[in-house]
Amino acid sequence: MQEHFAINVCPGPILPIPQISDFFPRFHDYPCTPPPPREKKILKEETFNGETSGGYKDGERRGDNDGEREEIFDSDDDDTYLGTLEFSLLFDQENNCLHCTIHKAKGLKAMDSNGLADPYVKLHLLPGASKANKLRTKTLKNTLNPVWNETLVYHGITAADMTTKTLRLCVCDMDRLGRNEFIGEVRVALKKLKEGESKRYNMGLERIAQNKESSNQTVEQGALVAEEERGRILVSLCYNIEKGCLLVGIIRCAHLAAMDSNGYSDPFVKIMLQPDMGKKSKYKTSVKKKTLNPEFNEEFSYEVSLDHLAKKTLEISVWDYDLGMSNDFIGGVELGINASGQRLKHWFECLKNKGKKVEHWHTLTQQGAPSSDKPD
Repeated sequence: MQEHFAINVCPGPILPIPQISDFFPRFHDYPCTPPPPREKKILKEETFNGETSGGYKDGERRGDNDGEREEIFDSDDDDTYLGTLEFSLLFDQENNCLHCTIHKAKGLKAMDSNGLADPYVKLHLLPGASKANKLRTKTLKNTLNPVWNETLVYHGITAADMTTKTLRLCVCDMDRLGRNEFIGEVRVALKKLKEGESKRYNMGLERIAQNKESSNQTVEQGALVAEEERGRILVSLCYNIEKGCLLVGIIRCAHLAAMDSNGYSDPFVKIMLQPDMGKKSKYKTSVKKKTLNPEFNEEFSYEVSLDHLAKKTLEISVWDYDLGMSNDFIGGVELGINASGQRLKHWFECLKNKGKKVEHWHTLTQQGAPSSDKPD
């Protein structure tokens, strides 16, 4: 009886499961291969050293060194409307200032889940963009049509800068929980701006990719950028006849080199009248924390006759303060009879125009550097 109830459990060969498509005829004799998946473009953004950044997935962009990062997402529609930015520029050559008034933006692309954005505008000077020449507006919440009416000022801008520099204005969306998102940008060649004339712009935002031309331009102007890496200082000189003294004003610095790991410096200024007059010949300003564009507005006095002053040299040096460590030299400048160019001109104007305050911007160099910092 057991033989009649035996069950053969051997599964045998495994057969493929029939597909429903096997029961319907095909209307073509050649196999249909699915189209390849569309690859997303990676937008190349200009970095601060003039190179292009690459290798970021889905268009992620590297942000500024101060922790503000933006992401660029390439839309499937290349003709996506990003909005417009309205602003005006004014170059004040007498005070070496570039006034940038950001008026408003219209029709910005929605970046948040609520269909709105939290926009702000960030400004850089190209080539040589860095934190030293970065300015930004306040952030406006939940709007695609922000109105800032905010004026940002670049100090220490010369007529030579206006012929070589380009102003870049980036509109970004602030995200407190993640990375700030890049919306679009516009660029203006400053050589088109006339001195003393306020020019208003209304430009459409773009996503500008770095190309070889701009890279070549950076290389050609590399010498100029390298010369300005240390920054500039605004100094005032005035010889007071009644008191028989030289008044030295340290007004401000601009575009200083970053010496700390956070991308900033803690600058202060030392001044010394040579040949050495003892302790009375050395002064220094207060320290300004975490800034590359410090404003001092401090004045110092040297009791010296006009005849002796003509033979002396004023040494000015800018330093980065480090607590518990030796301070870092940023740059310096010497004014006196042995100087040249703008430095000599400033000294002569002070001696010639007694009782009148004479202000000039000077580019910081290696002058005044300690022996360990000087190039071999």
